[in-house]
Amino acid sequence: MERGMRRGGAPLPQREAGAVRTRRKYQPSTVATLTVARLGEMGAFLDAETGSTHDDILLHKTQQTAPVAVGDRVKVFLYKDPKGRLTASMRVPKMEEGQIARLKVINVSRDGAFLDVGAERGIFLPYAGMRGRPQIGETVWAKLYTDKSGRLAVTMEVEDEMRRASASACGKVRVGDHVTGAIYNYTDAGAFLFSEERYIVFIANKELPPREERPRVGEIVTARVTFVRRDGRLNASLREAKEKALEPDAARILELLAVRKGKMPYSDKTSPEVLRDKFGISKAAFKRALGHLLKEGRVYEADGWTYLKDMPQETPQPPEDGGTLARG
Repeated sequence: MERGMRRGGAPLPQREAGAVRTRRKYQPSTVATLTVARLGEMGAFLDAETGSTHDDILLHKTQQTAPVAVGDRVKVFLYKDPKGRLTASMRVPKMEEGQIARLKVINVSRDGAFLDVGAERGIFLPYAGMRGRPQIGETVWAKLYTDKSGRLAVTMEVEDEMRRASASACGKVRVGDHVTGAIYNYTDAGAFLFSEERYIVFIANKELPPREERPRVGEIVTARVTFVRRDGRLNASLREAKEKALEPDAARILELLAVRKGKMPYSDKTSPEVLRDKFGISKAAFKRALGHLLKEGRVYEADGWTYLKDMPQETPQPPEDGGTLARG
């Protein structure tokens, strides 16, 4: 069959007949409302509005969420099939441009990642728009937008949207309460969390676990409120209250002493930076835990070092009666 003719030799409508090929109006990773031009065995063909049937876009039967007929206007998500052809699906993103949502990471690459927005294909998250390094299976806060090329994309830079969507905690939350939400950003000062109640929560570095144990961006955590700010935001901690933290902090000290055979070059004279790096706690917390162990008589200090009491000696000591040591 010659191009520009129907099956049976009838001329094609002016839209299709002998049209000069033009630049495609639509491209992948976009949402468009197109007209059903014709139906075929594989599905419906949508008018790409170039004037040529050669450019019609297939809406496969498996990509239809409802029956369509010639002349229908159909909202579709456009993407490229494995052969590089522009294809349509009625499974469009479940969020609008400019909206933020928690989205699942479905793939990662050298250039970025792909997040599930409910469309037929994942939407690209450029490397420049990442917060941390999201991994497959993780869920992160992200915003849907159109990039400079006109394609849909997502970014984890959601600070402005979080501020607009947030609620004030004033009069609703008290110090000591707990809030649960997802970490959405880290800065040099600490972490930011968006709670289930839409409160913006700041967790300073000193209130976070050691770096290797810190929650990842997107992870759900529960934090203890330490301060309610006038602007309605909260300061919080992932550490337990002082009384409850005393025991695990003391356990950290005893654990290191055991590993170092009963001695360590850290005491209440050690700098806060070294203590935080080594134990993941503040100097005040370290001094409380160490003081607790000193009071219980489990450790002692000497010359800036801390020693574990009743620790077996590395080398045998001479008997008190002056006798000789038995050889093994």
